[in-house]
Amino acid sequence: MKMKLSHFDYELPKELIAQEPTLHRDDSRLMVLHKDTGEIEHKHFHQVIDYFEDGDVMVMNNTKVFPARMWGNKEKTGARIEVFLLRELNSESRLWDVLVDPARKIRIGNKLYFGDDDSLVAEVIDNTTSRGRTLRFLFDGSYEEFRAKLKEMGETPLPKYINREPTEEDAERYQTIFAKEEGAVAAPVAGLHFSKHLLKRLEIKGVQLPELTHHVGLGTFRPVEVEDLSKHKMDSEQYILPQSTADVVNDALANKRRVCAVGTTTVRTLESSLTTGGRVTGNTGWTNKFIFPPYEIQIPDSMITNFHPPGSTLLMMNSAMVGHELAMHAINEAIKEKYRFLAFGDAMLII
Repeated sequence: MKMKLSHFDYELPKELIAQEPTLHRDDSRLMVLHKDTGEIEHKHFHQVIDYFEDGDVMVMNNTKVFPARMWGNKEKTGARIEVFLLRELNSESRLWDVLVDPARKIRIGNKLYFGDDDSLVAEVIDNTTSRGRTLRFLFDGSYEEFRAKLKEMGETPLPKYINREPTEEDAERYQTIFAKEEGAVAAPVAGLHFSKHLLKRLEIKGVQLPELTHHVGLGTFRPVEVEDLSKHKMDSEQYILPQSTADVVNDALANKRRVCAVGTTTVRTLESSLTTGGRVTGNTGWTNKFIFPPYEIQIPDSMITNFHPPGSTLLMMNSAMVGHELAMHAINEAIKEKYRFLAFGDAMLII
């Protein structure tokens, strides 16, 4: 059956969209979905360790979220404008791709002022999409001071469906505990469930925890607007797969050990780094790989993921891992059992 957008539609009750993280990271619930038998188990995340043995591999995404959401005022009118930093284009000329809202008010040549003292100014130099703009930031100071100023002005970029102001706690909880490489505008949410205690227990058991970097962009969450999925184009996202991580993964594959990808971004990096021999090689690049059925995922045989929204590329990837029918059955089961959905929600282990 050729997969279409409508195959991934379902009714997500608003009350199941998590607005807060759990008190402790590994206290979230865990659905275990056995892809060969279709069996579903209901656990808590700290029990994920029970499904892995000495020599198995869990590949983590160590990207770090930066405070990408800023608020500026338009010159003359003073209108409050949201500026969402997407990607630095040129560090010397301080050019950035951003999204602005409301976009209809922002045209080429407009200037935006940030902070009470207007110490940071940006000029609009290009329109890229309906909401996309290219900004040139004007700031007296070194590059390091400029980046520090962006961080100072920015706030934790919680998704819009979280209907509250971000808190200091969010700055920590919308970040994995193994986040190192700054560059994401959204958290790799499957990794949010890991606590330091759980990671230590996995290490003691002999589970290997190699890392890669995949900077999550908003393209991961961009709505699919075409019924024919083959016509959807993913935005490119930057990734770094160290050779040391590739070696650990390849060794596990050779020894028929379990390879678990923590999150959809980890799957995309591994599948974007395939060699003809069905292994991975260390490399750095950009990927716009869109994984949906009938694509056969070759490297990880299991994955940890969250419960994703209707029609999302994330749900489509889960379907590529387990098959469409079973993926949608798991969603319906999660709704029936009142699992918490989306970024601060519960987790699923596909195994």
